[in-house]
Amino acid sequence: MDMTKHYVNGEWVTPLSDKTMAVLNPATEKQIATIVLGNDADVDRAVAAANAALKTYSRTTKAERLDLLRRLLDETQNRFEDLAQAISSEMGAPISMARDAQTDAAVGHLQGFIDALEAQPEREEHANGDVLLREPIGVCGLITPWNWPMNQIALKVLPALASGCTCVLKPSEHTPLSAAIYAEIIHAAGFPAGVFNLVYGDGPTVGAAMSRHPDIQMMSFTGSTRAGRAVTKDAADTVKRVTLELGGKSPNLVFADCDLEERVTESVLECMYNTGQSCDAPTRMLVEKSCYARVLDIAKAAAISQTVGDPTLEGEHIGPLFDSIQFDRVQAMIAKGIDEGATVLAGGLGKPDGVDAGWFVKPTIFADVRNDMAIAQQEIFGPVLVIIPFEDEADAIAIANDTPYGLAAYLQTGDPDRAERVAGQLKAGAVHINGGGFNYGSPFGGYKQSGNGREGGAMGLEDYQEIKTLHFG
Repeated sequence: MDMTKHYVNGEWVTPLSDKTMAVLNPATEKQIATIVLGNDADVDRAVAAANAALKTYSRTTKAERLDLLRRLLDETQNRFEDLAQAISSEMGAPISMARDAQTDAAVGHLQGFIDALEAQPEREEHANGDVLLREPIGVCGLITPWNWPMNQIALKVLPALASGCTCVLKPSEHTPLSAAIYAEIIHAAGFPAGVFNLVYGDGPTVGAAMSRHPDIQMMSFTGSTRAGRAVTKDAADTVKRVTLELGGKSPNLVFADCDLEERVTESVLECMYNTGQSCDAPTRMLVEKSCYARVLDIAKAAAISQTVGDPTLEGEHIGPLFDSIQFDRVQAMIAKGIDEGATVLAGGLGKPDGVDAGWFVKPTIFADVRNDMAIAQQEIFGPVLVIIPFEDEADAIAIANDTPYGLAAYLQTGDPDRAERVAGQLKAGAVHINGGGFNYGSPFGGYKQSGNGREGGAMGLEDYQEIKTLHFG
């Protein structure tokens, strides 16, 4: 693949910028590609293409768009292995996980949006006689992260295409390979020129130019809370719609009445999954004091059992962090936890034994953590779990909600009444009860500084639509 070009107006074009960046494999630290980081002129060209295509694409029928989406589903399945291999190479996901979760999201979310579009009425009559119409919001600017590259691209590009919008995608500059393959997939599916455009670039340049652009009607961003604030501020002057999926520090409430061996083990492995690089990972384990000592033993054993290894190999091991900057951040936070007086139950500073190349880290657990410690309040984005004791149900809820974030929460209990009662008091966009996982087609998003809006299924579709009311005389 020629990674030095951008995809604009239905073809691969030479960027107007000449600023290049090396893309590295995080497991080997070797260069695997070179991309050209776009500038304001590259954004202007892509937006112009999207704006021109909007005139006709916004008038397509639901049936026409469903036909394109079904062809996209076929093409995605045809390139499934290519996407998985790209994701494994560019961000270090072990190949089994790259197939089963990372790439599967491109198929699962697409089917979810097809189902949502099929079920959504185009015209609704209110009891008062008025008629509501749903229309595409317009040109959409989409900014996606490196940690779940296809998942987030699918959650933004697909509802735009399904709604009749056109778009400009800026994927993470660290994970351009999967984005380029996805552009080829969209092209092969037959979407008209200009409907989907791809520009590589960094946030301060391309991301800011998109957010400020007067011809973009909506920005959808996934990433850090800090960067989400910047997108919101840049978009404010043009009063465009902004949806954000940001950081998290998700609590996991473990009550003594659950199956401790099963639920604690699974919880630790869930935290370590994707090398802890998931915004909704259960990184704060809150444990009832009556079972605290037992939970520490189980958690330690689970962390020790979590192997770290080569992403090209099949298996349930975890891979490296995605780059050297993230490695240094995680190491700094582990050092901070030690300085704060938390107990290192497993893992700790440095790379796993025998590892030289690659940004691999040890699965780490801190015990005896207070919720006011930095390691309990700040998103670490690595395989680091903190364990905090609580007195009773009210104390657990208070600690769980004592965070600026509210993306997800987890709850382990053998009492169904408690599960409903506690879940109703947790300030989070999703509550996973006794291992319940996310299902395609359900909304994803958070409270507080974890963002606004919802992605996936019917609600994700609605974010890309405007409502028009017809008042008849």
